[in-house]
Amino acid sequence: MAETMQFDLVSPEAKLASELVDSVSIPGAEGDIVAMPNHTPFLTTLRPGFITVTAGSNVTEYLVTGGFAEVSAEGASVLAEQAVLKADVTLELLAASLAQAEEALEAAHDEAVVAAAKQVNDLKTLTEQLGL
Repeated sequence: MAETMQFDLVSPEAKLASELVDSVSIPGAEGDIVAMPNHTPFLTTLRPGFITVTAGSNVTEYLVTGGFAEVSAEGASVLAEQAVLKADVTLELLAASLAQAEEALEAAHDEAVVAAAKQVNDLKTLTEQLGL
């Protein structure tokens, strides 16, 4: 039997997932990460992107707009600013997230400008990737 790890995904609105999985692909701020059982512990911020959860032959994808991920040998926990099943993503949802990111960019100063601009660009890329 293959080794599994615990995966939990929560957003302010709901707990979206809590299950044993084989691996989780996470859109980290510095690049994508694939967490697997017995992974070296780390903590990262998230950029807008997709979390891909693999449990046996089942693959589930969630859109996240930001947040934090903690990975340990036992599992991965994601605290997302906003998270939605990929199948439930709409143009309206992405447009609202993009509008918030653009407002943050306009109000940002110094280093925050770079972070806000990156979030705007990541959300625009997601919209294009989904063909919305």
